[in-house]
Amino acid sequence: MPHVTIKYHSRDFTDEQKQQLAEAISSVIEKHFTTYEGAVSVALESFPAADWDEVVYAPEITGRADLLIKAPDYRRS
Repeated sequence: MPHVTIKYHSRDFTDEQKQQLAEAISSVIEKHFTTYEGAVSVALESFPAADWDEVVYAPEITGRADLLIKAPDYRRS
């Protein structure tokens, strides 16, 4: 506990970038959950952009809006 999954599209990461991202996310999670590094896990899950609305946006963002602590504003992209 805690586990963070980041779903995204249209981006490739090197192994070094993945490691840096995991360290940054872990640090924030450790601080806010008052836990230790070994308790945090982070996953990256890539989807084709064409599948985003059906696979992620509808079921996980609009379909679970009550769980969001930050909603997207796609008008700015």
